[in-house]
Amino acid sequence: MSTQAPEQSSAEDAPVAMSARKRPSAWSRFWRAYGLAILFGVAMLVLWQLWIKVFHVPKYLLASPTGIIASLQKDWSKYLAPNLWPTLSEVLIGFAISVVAGVGLAIVLHLFTPLRRAVYPILIGSQTIPIVVLAPVLVILLGYGLLPKVVIVALICFFPIVVNGLDGLRLVDDDFIRMMRTLDASRWAIFRKVEFPGALPSIFSGMRVAATFAAIGAVFGEWAGSSQGLGYLIQASTPNLQTARIFAAILLLTLIAMALFGLVSLLERIFCPWVSRGGAL
Repeated sequence: MSTQAPEQSSAEDAPVAMSARKRPSAWSRFWRAYGLAILFGVAMLVLWQLWIKVFHVPKYLLASPTGIIASLQKDWSKYLAPNLWPTLSEVLIGFAISVVAGVGLAIVLHLFTPLRRAVYPILIGSQTIPIVVLAPVLVILLGYGLLPKVVIVALICFFPIVVNGLDGLRLVDDDFIRMMRTLDASRWAIFRKVEFPGALPSIFSGMRVAATFAAIGAVFGEWAGSSQGLGYLIQASTPNLQTARIFAAILLLTLIAMALFGLVSLLERIFCPWVSRGGAL
């Protein structure tokens, strides 16, 4: 009897110890999710640098990665930093407005079916109008300040949030809704406890798509009419053949989009902890 008790306790502790050993660290999960992308990006940068060195590509035609880094250091205080904040403000304000308006409209269209049938086709048709065409018109109507750029960003980000939010609300499992009705739940209680939580992953999916478009909208607005911003800096640097400065501004725009995408993904992890992410962080 005395020899069986330790064997039994060790057998019970074995799965716990094995699960503790098998649990990957944060670094290993990060590398498994993004390691190949990092290696591919580094390889592309190395090939880019070698191609410019081997074929002696002029700096005014194509900047090298080292030239872009040098431009970031040289032009940061005079050109890049003063134009970064206006673009960042346009992106953040426009994206926030698109989230509030997009989620709000998706909820209204979901709750009122006749309104959805009337508005949804118009919403789809509005996306056939290129934002490049609307940008100069908005600048003429709203001026050359911050407002037209914010509106352009909001218009670009608005559509994917509405569509994904509306689809998420409509595709909630009917079994949960029927169960709530058997419990004599009100329409508001069904929406608050079943439909809206079930639609959150789709809403965040639309927000991630919109986050990648936000910087593009800011650049379109600045190209249409502006005296500051990274889009304006790109436009002003093109006639002077400041290619490295142009690529540095593009890099900052890319970092803004990636940071906004990461922020949305972080919020999704906080508000939707039940969503499976396929091993990604």
